[in-house]
Amino acid sequence: MDANNPDTSLIRLSKSVISESEKKAVLDVLDNGYLGMGSMVKTFEDNLSVFLDRPVACVSSGTSALHLALQACEIGRGDEVLIQSLTYVASFQAISATGASPVPCDIDLDTFSISVEDMKKRITPRTKAIMPMHYGGGLGKYAEIYKFAEENKLRVIEDAAHAFGTKRNNKVVGSFGDVVCFSFDGIKNITSGEGGCVVTDDLKVLNKVKDARLLGVENDTENRFKAKRSWDFNVHNQGWRYHMSDIMAAIGNSQLLKIDEFSQKRRKLAEVYDDYFKTNKLFTTISRNYKEVVPHIYPIVLSSKIDRSSFQEFLIKKNIQTGIHYKPNHLLDYFSSDTNLPLKNTDSIYKQIVTMPLHPDLELKDLDYIFSSISAFIKQFEF
Repeated sequence: MDANNPDTSLIRLSKSVISESEKKAVLDVLDNGYLGMGSMVKTFEDNLSVFLDRPVACVSSGTSALHLALQACEIGRGDEVLIQSLTYVASFQAISATGASPVPCDIDLDTFSISVEDMKKRITPRTKAIMPMHYGGGLGKYAEIYKFAEENKLRVIEDAAHAFGTKRNNKVVGSFGDVVCFSFDGIKNITSGEGGCVVTDDLKVLNKVKDARLLGVENDTENRFKAKRSWDFNVHNQGWRYHMSDIMAAIGNSQLLKIDEFSQKRRKLAEVYDDYFKTNKLFTTISRNYKEVVPHIYPIVLSSKIDRSSFQEFLIKKNIQTGIHYKPNHLLDYFSSDTNLPLKNTDSIYKQIVTMPLHPDLELKDLDYIFSSISAFIKQFEF
């Protein structure tokens, strides 16, 4: 515990931000006695559809959203999906779960999002889709990604787990694009405890997702929304137990009302971080337009002069958590790539990337303490 810390508690990297409204919503569901997928999930889907101005199907997680979206787009064994290596392993697992192969791609250093130039080197006749991951809430070279997809007749399944609330041309992410998948786990821009959703205008894809989330039982969704079960049914495709529960949806409905408040707080904190780190050549940040982007995480790249482990150890002794987003998937044994084409940008930044605390419960005094601690680290090691 540090005597200079304005708060004796740990400054957490990320956290769930809930209040009495979420607790009451959950208690209402418990009192109702129906805990599975029911009317509350329908309400959450309806509210999301209004916010996103498109049809929505809620599921159990962001990973299941990606998995079902891929399956509904008929991506499967023998197919390849282009995806940046610098993402959480969940995205790669969603692809491999269909029998398809994730093809690790490099990133652009200014956004940490997938590089179109690198994708051009890795596309093959087996490539069927691109899964751009909206790193940190930014969209990368969005127009170029879609142009490349159109030219090569590829589906685009957007991993928008970081980007709920982000806008492009004054339209929220999810209100446009081919198929867009969100995560609502505990630390995302809004949470439902766990959960996610698939958003698309392709009703054939969406209806496949709705059936597949309920073990492939056809047209079971409407019965579930009425607290009924389908007893005489048929199954034509592989399904999974990926539906959302009313408990999760109750939390999500309360959180959705707070998206503007949460977004403004995240943007303000990120702007303060920018002002600090841009004055010091020992740190590099990614470029994001906070008039549109809702920053989910705040990553920095340390100068090669700084040992990352020493930096993180120094900060945790000051009660400041940090993270690493992410270990590249091509370095994991299960997804190691035998390609002869290196991922130069990804490899160059991975060992020096660090994520700083960012969540709506963070206060400006916490950032002041973080900055003074970093300054003490720099002074101690005489950089």
